Amino acid sequence: MAVLVIALFILFLLPLSALAADLPKLTGRVVDDAGMIDHATETALVQKLEAFEKKSSDQIVVATVDSLDGEAIEPYANRLFRAWNLGQAGENNGILLLVAKTDRKMRIEVGYGLEGTLTDLHSKLIIENTMVPAFRAGDFSGGISHAVDDIVMVLDGNAAELEARAKRNPPSGSSFEDVDWIFVLFIALWATIFLGGMAMAILPPIFGTRIGPNRYRWLGMDVTVGGRSSGSGSSSGGWSSGGSSWSSGSSGGGFSGGGGSSGGGGASGSW
Repeated sequence: MAVLVIALFILFLLPLSALAADLPKLTGRVVDDAGMIDHATETALVQKLEAFEKKSSDQIVVATVDSLDGEAIEPYANRLFRAWNLGQAGENNGILLLVAKTDRKMRIEVGYGLEGTLTDLHSKLIIENTMVPAFRAGDFSGGISHAVDDIVMVLDGNAAELEARAKRNPPSGSSFEDVDWIFVLFIALWATIFLGGMAMAILPPIFGTRIGPNRYRWLGMDVTVGGRSSGSGSSSGGWSSGGSSWSSGSSGGGFSGGGGSSGGGGASGSW
């Protein structure tokens, strides 16, 4: 039992840093590493985003990556946002529109300073009503471009139009395929291990046979509660997982973030 618990811990509860995908370099307002945006649309997007930033100081960056390498899009987007330092340091007014091609996922990550303007609901509406239908039709360039238009519209104070459009054209219900089964499996395994550890600490003293100080025989095993086990028995105990620290600056190309930060505001979706 102890060996099984340790094996499952190693496989599924490794620190997230060990599973973290590499981050692309910040080379401009559009970083199309996955090649999802045609040249004409990319040129128009860069001009649109540059003009909007000059007018409002809000910084919007579009990024596409080929794969998340097994990492969930939410922590990946937050790491990328912080690594690129999007927005201004004092205003935290950056926005990242991220698309992962192979994973078929997208996310709008919103800086602290804009969470009250571009709310989680607005981000969700843009993804579900603008990006998802276009992506399912194979129009990646159009979906990304129109999503940027919607973001700009909300930041300009016209969120009511986005909400009215969503009421006129509600998205279809979630399908069975939209469920993130990898995440569900991870949670199920974590809960199994956690509850199993609690059971090994609580149940033997109640239902087992006491064979020594803090030692009980239960379900054919010799279990030591509150200490180490000996022989073929298993032990109950605790575990801890340390995080990791990272830092990354932005690259050149005549464009960089201003030092803003994000706390995970925004929304995610898939197509």
